[in-house]
Amino acid sequence: MSYNMSNVLGIIFANSHDESLPELSSNRTMGSVPFGGRFRLIDFQLSSMVNSGMTTVGIITKSNYQSLLDHVGSGRQWDLARTDGGLTILPPYGRTTGLYNGKLEAIKGAIGYIVKTACDYVVLCDCNVVASEDLSKVVDAHIESGADITCVTVTGDYTATETADSFCFETFGDGRVSSVIINPAKAGHYTLGLGVIILKKQLLIDLVDDLVPRGKCDFGKDVLQAMADKLNIRTYEYTGYYRRICDLESYYDANMDLLNAENLEKLILKKRPVYTKVRDDAPSKYGLDSSVNNSLVADGCVINGIVENSILFRGVKVAKGAVVKNCILMQDTEIGKSTEISNIITDKNVKIGDELCISSAEGSPLYISKKRVL
Repeated sequence: MSYNMSNVLGIIFANSHDESLPELSSNRTMGSVPFGGRFRLIDFQLSSMVNSGMTTVGIITKSNYQSLLDHVGSGRQWDLARTDGGLTILPPYGRTTGLYNGKLEAIKGAIGYIVKTACDYVVLCDCNVVASEDLSKVVDAHIESGADITCVTVTGDYTATETADSFCFETFGDGRVSSVIINPAKAGHYTLGLGVIILKKQLLIDLVDDLVPRGKCDFGKDVLQAMADKLNIRTYEYTGYYRRICDLESYYDANMDLLNAENLEKLILKKRPVYTKVRDDAPSKYGLDSSVNNSLVADGCVINGIVENSILFRGVKVAKGAVVKNCILMQDTEIGKSTEISNIITDKNVKIGDELCISSAEGSPLYISKKRVL
């Protein structure tokens, strides 16, 4: 019989891995980075939790969280606008800088909220992974195994870049973790953490109360790595579709993967939809001379030029004679007449003038910052 997921608290670290994507997270949290034409990265964690039956979620933030607040609001889109449990934003408490030294210290700042919840287990999530996970299966496996801590993992061959911001687990034959390597930054065959960790609420409280006063604030180093021989830490192998965002190139590739219909169907399942904030836009308009091929186009766009292998967020305008290839154009970007762009990522409200040619090498997208006018 499955565990009652309403007794599981979700904690999402909205600023986790901000440093791996500085171009897009300099003015927003990692969780509020736009993705896939209509989503934000945090939508995938919130949706996975809600689809798994969780009803109490706290989002820990530390800086640049205005866009996050605007996006999640009261949590209504995820059915989390409720008096019992629901969604709670947890900004830095009692701090002037808003900067935490690590996850344990961030949790310490929210410990009052965590203690008051009527939940027995906690799921900790980062925001740099795009996936649709059934967390109820992970919690059931965690309880059945008798583990103190369970980490969701994937196993395969990875590049040095992919392992440069990762926990790598070595296990005994029964799945128990024997050691943890942090950020090896070497190519090879690894079992990588996906930034999802399950443990009992009381154990989390005890770890925070014990470690933080002694200046030990890093969950990976001071808990997973240092206590691998003391705690029963186990892995849970995730086998579904996922993408990890570890730099601008991986962000670009993860978006472009969705142009393959099979990947889109694997990520956005009919029985496990991805919820997001709704913006009431009119349907997109296509001019007589427009041409759109192998692209995702959100509502509210006006297309009078050529768009190929690209992702267009809401409200994008492509003027007559313009050519857009292999691009990610975020909300309300405008491309002028007879302008040609390729391998470009534009942030929100970028305006590119007429008769320009802007391109970048394949595999190395050029980023144009928010509200730039070219």
